[in-house]
Amino acid sequence: MVRERITNRNFTDVFLISSPEPEALFPLPSLYSVAQPLEVDIGCGRGRFLLARAHKCPHYNFLGIDLSLLRLRKIDRKAVVSNLDNIRLVRGEALQILAALPPESVSTFYVYFPDPWPKRRHHIRRLIAPPFVDAISKTLAPHGKIHLCTDHADYFLAMQRVWRNDQRYSEIAPYIPTPDEETDFCLIFKSQGLDANRCSFQKKVLQPC
Repeated sequence: MVRERITNRNFTDVFLISSPEPEALFPLPSLYSVAQPLEVDIGCGRGRFLLARAHKCPHYNFLGIDLSLLRLRKIDRKAVVSNLDNIRLVRGEALQILAALPPESVSTFYVYFPDPWPKRRHHIRRLIAPPFVDAISKTLAPHGKIHLCTDHADYFLAMQRVWRNDQRYSEIAPYIPTPDEETDFCLIFKSQGLDANRCSFQKKVLQPC
């Protein structure tokens, strides 16, 4: 896990939660004030998308996952100022956190601009791979959705291939964020005249044989 030195800390974590012990699950009913459908932002970065979604969708709960404690604490402070009680934040590796989510507890996942690891010898480190799809499948509710976005063309093709080859999912129209939901990465690319690649998939409800 990435280690960070946090200096001049004069605030209290409000919505930042601890990850459970190994093999334990998040006690979701006790984490949020109201029991509502849960959306998860994997790699929430500076939180621009997460904060905008939580503000406009008060009838959903949100969980932001990131490796940077500093970024999470900045999101935490913004959520407190905006009184966004439907946000919780957790630091950790994506697969570690997914393993702690109860089965079929998530209505929607967002994975925006994961590290593309462009060198071929590093492709094994990419997040979007069969083990990740399996972890998503365990925690995604029936008819649940996952929305993916990347600026890396090769990684985008790999993402599509992984999800299209999985019979548990069907491809749907990509989710297009509103201007206030666009991530900082997306805004940078737009300023350079570039566009992001997006795709979305929905979990099928498999009928028993």
